[in-house]
Amino acid sequence: MSASKRSGRCLCGAVTFEIVLKSAHFDACHCGMCRRWGGGPGLAVEASSPPEISGAEHLVSFKSSDWGVREFCGKCGSHLFWRSPEHGFCSTFYGALDDADGLAFEKQIFIDHKPESYSFAEPTEMMTEAEVVALFVGEGDG
Repeated sequence: MSASKRSGRCLCGAVTFEIVLKSAHFDACHCGMCRRWGGGPGLAVEASSPPEISGAEHLVSFKSSDWGVREFCGKCGSHLFWRSPEHGFCSTFYGALDDADGLAFEKQIFIDHKPESYSFAEPTEMMTEAEVVALFVGEGDG
């Protein structure tokens, strides 16, 4: 498997996947939905194309916003994907990868929603909610 292609799975193994990464980094999302859904910031890697999934019948989708869908295993609840179908965007959660070696921590998004109670030591690019929303829905559409 190449450095840009990674395999992953849910906790129980009902859903497995292969994904081609857009780049060799992962990001942290501090939005309220990620924090409520996962108990902390969402760590994810962006895909360059939709994943190849085995066990897709076990995936459950939840439309969490006007432009985002969260997908998880219906058997064990593992968080697997965040997609924006209208924008051709797909990411997978860092912890679902079988091997995350070689991925650098690059960016934090929704930084203006991050609680003061935690922080990361690594220097990263930081984006506010307005900057992220502008990428998906365009300026003034929010």
